[in-house]
Amino acid sequence: MTAASSSSLLGSSRIGSGPTISGLHSDSLNPTSISFSSNLQGLSLRSSGAKRQLYSRGTGSVVIAQNMDRVEVDLSLSPRVNSVKPSKTVAITDQATALVQAGVPVIRLAAGEPDFDTPAPIAEAGINAIREGHTRYTPNAGTMELRSAICHKLKEENGLSYTPDQIVVSNGAKQSIVQAVLAVCSPGDEVLIPAPYWVSYPEMARMADAMPVILPTSISEDFLLDPKLLESKLTEKSRLLILCSPSNPTGSVYPRKLLEEIAEIVARHPRLLVISDEIYEHIIYAPATHTSFASLPGMWDRTLTVNGFSKAFAMTGWRLGYIAGPKHFVSACNKLQSQFTSGASSISQKAAVAALGLGYAGGEAVATMVKAFRERRDFLVKSFGEIDGVKISEPRGAFYLFIDLSSYYGVEVDGFGTINNSESLCRYLLDKSQVALVPGDAFGDDTCIRISYAASLSTLQAAVERIKKALVTLRPPVPV
Repeated sequence: MTAASSSSLLGSSRIGSGPTISGLHSDSLNPTSISFSSNLQGLSLRSSGAKRQLYSRGTGSVVIAQNMDRVEVDLSLSPRVNSVKPSKTVAITDQATALVQAGVPVIRLAAGEPDFDTPAPIAEAGINAIREGHTRYTPNAGTMELRSAICHKLKEENGLSYTPDQIVVSNGAKQSIVQAVLAVCSPGDEVLIPAPYWVSYPEMARMADAMPVILPTSISEDFLLDPKLLESKLTEKSRLLILCSPSNPTGSVYPRKLLEEIAEIVARHPRLLVISDEIYEHIIYAPATHTSFASLPGMWDRTLTVNGFSKAFAMTGWRLGYIAGPKHFVSACNKLQSQFTSGASSISQKAAVAALGLGYAGGEAVATMVKAFRERRDFLVKSFGEIDGVKISEPRGAFYLFIDLSSYYGVEVDGFGTINNSESLCRYLLDKSQVALVPGDAFGDDTCIRISYAASLSTLQAAVERIKKALVTLRPPVPV
């Protein structure tokens, strides 16, 4: 709610002199606090400059002294909330949506959401769940049916052995991750996060009163973490390492050999745990292959594996994810969830069982989507590779292209101003070409911008043409 709408609502809630609300009459009532005894005798209001007395009359109606001073409302927020930055991906997506609704033909390539419909067998399972009355609360950790299916999937596809009491199903993988961070981090602990990173990781650490420690990577190394850098940043306060493969925002996929080197370092530090975010595992392009970190020697006890249904199964609106790990840690996540949201949607859980029943890695339905994503990736890599000053690391998975456009920084544009970073470049492209992208600084790398290719090929073709035309005007003049 905006400040303006909040003010409007506050203004409309003034209690009039005619109607009675809970036995109170007033021309203007806006108290900071009200204190009263059980029999309403001597009821008092504290305002910003005076104290007024209220006395009961008759059967409990109260007359309030007139012309009371206006009360100032305490608008302060908790330090924890103030330490958290809003999500730029959400903000840009909302802005682009508002422009479209206003009639502006914006091409939206900011959100990380497949453009496909949920596969029909999954949707039908959800519909049938409603018709068959599966509409009540489920166990907090998720239905036994779904948790058993997840255990089977992890065993068959990832080589990981879990029991249902080592699984917690949540309202999306994001909830799974934040609960894990809250469960294992103490104030002052350090959370190590390779950059570029998903926008929420550092903020989740801050919500737990932990300190995000950013580990930069480079486009020349395909945005993969250097194990030597990791080892150099570890301290006695290091509690969590968050890995995401395939990666949002880069599409990078960690090869098994590199993960083994990282695992050897982790093994030398008893306090260090790993959150392995594997939400994009099925959206991967051969010859790249996915390796679950918990499957590496000695890492099962150290790893909290997070996955879900939003990306591979095109189920973003169903809001369903899960975490798997040692019972000690997963039970802590379950305890937190019991006080946050309780169990996830019963309908979504029935649909998720159907999703896991489609076959290995999602079967033909997922393979068809992955084939389309690969065609789009190939088109974008070729198209941007033809533009001067663009650096590209070819994505091996997910559906994002994270490209370096920093060679266009420093240009002064008439009527716009100077393009000096990724945010101003994205604002320029939204203004000039009407394409919504996400600035790289949201992901910890200000040299790049993120393009989501979870859009049709024709939409991407139109977007590339618009972006090319906008970038041409930023090229410095060729000396004669």
